[in-house]
Amino acid sequence: MSKIPNTPNRGSVRYIVFKEENEWYAVGLEFNIVIAAENAQLALFELFEAMKGYVESFRKLRGVRTHALNQKADPEYESLWKSLQKNKQPVKSPYEVYAFGEKTLAA
Repeated sequence: MSKIPNTPNRGSVRYIVFKEENEWYAVGLEFNIVIAAENAQLALFELFEAMKGYVESFRKLRGVRTHALNQKADPEYESLWKSLQKNKQPVKSPYEVYAFGEKTLAA
């Protein structure tokens, strides 16, 4: 991830889509957004839509600090992210990982 903090006009958010038991989850790490859905594709789509709405809402607020765009990720998700980055492949864990990566914040 970039060392430059996210702003309402630029940055990126790391994401992971995984299955735990019978539910798919998509997580936006820097925003601490978690979406649950019936399938991986829907979870990812809904996460991207939620992140887009989050940033759009934030842009409307003037004079607010950007800490909400640069939150500390849940330790469990941060650990999973590091493992995925290190291995560059699915990891053996209680999760079935569908996708992971970084989503650029569009201006």
